Amino acid sequence: MTFKHSRFDRFILGFVYMLLTLAVLLIVVPLVYVVIASFMEPTALLNKGLSLNPADYSIEGYEKILSSKSMLNGFLNSLFYSAMFALVTVVVSMFAGFPLAIDGFVGRRFFMILFIVTMFFGGGLVPTFLVVKQLGLLDTVWAVIIPGAVNVWNIFLARTFFKGIPKELSEAAKVDGASEARTFFSIVLALSKPIMFVLALYAFVGQWNSFFDAMIYLENSRLYPLQLVLRSILIQNQVSPEMIGDRLAQAELKRLSEIIKYASIVISSLPLLVMYPFFQKYFEKGVMVGSLK
Repeated sequence: MTFKHSRFDRFILGFVYMLLTLAVLLIVVPLVYVVIASFMEPTALLNKGLSLNPADYSIEGYEKILSSKSMLNGFLNSLFYSAMFALVTVVVSMFAGFPLAIDGFVGRRFFMILFIVTMFFGGGLVPTFLVVKQLGLLDTVWAVIIPGAVNVWNIFLARTFFKGIPKELSEAAKVDGASEARTFFSIVLALSKPIMFVLALYAFVGQWNSFFDAMIYLENSRLYPLQLVLRSILIQNQVSPEMIGDRLAQAELKRLSEIIKYASIVISSLPLLVMYPFFQKYFEKGVMVGSLK
């Protein structure tokens, strides 16, 4: 069946397509620029800008980064922080969201109000820092993982997903003699893979791109995540001497610093680009199911 659009409808559709095309260009063009610039020879990039001449391309920037202990250490730290943060977030969200989805749970309204209040009011940076300090977490990996792992929005998203699971399943399990714990671990979790992957992806991406908590709570540079190392390169223009070489002149430092910046951006984005295709089917299903109610 074909529909005939009026002149006004065609105008609106054309305007929407133009906006979408502009949005795509605003996203794609900088990405393409960074990727191409990361593979260019430093001198050619500084003198010519982007070039399509194969002679102007080089992998020198990637060689310098991969030989850098600070970048490798930061990469491994970020993987650990993000994986542990995602694990803690998923566990807390699932265990907190399930009882809130049970109609007969005593105190559910109280806990719901308590959680909602924390979404609008927070202690602030200084009280949070003092709590982390009093707990002895300063300058440890747990200072980056624990404070932000409990996310009320994720708990509510899990609760909404649980509310969508048919009650007949849990009632049938109770008839067979299963307890609430057995029902949760044997039935609910088996049906909750989409929302678990969604929460894990949200948490992993958020923690991977985060550097503020590490900047506040960490002093030992060996514990710095990749984003903090990348921040020193991109914003503070502090390229690690091990990437350049102590014997190279200042001109050589300037020559290599640009491609090191671009190559650092590409490498820091790789885990998310590799991970997303495997999570996509769960991501789409989990977001849609979790948003029904």
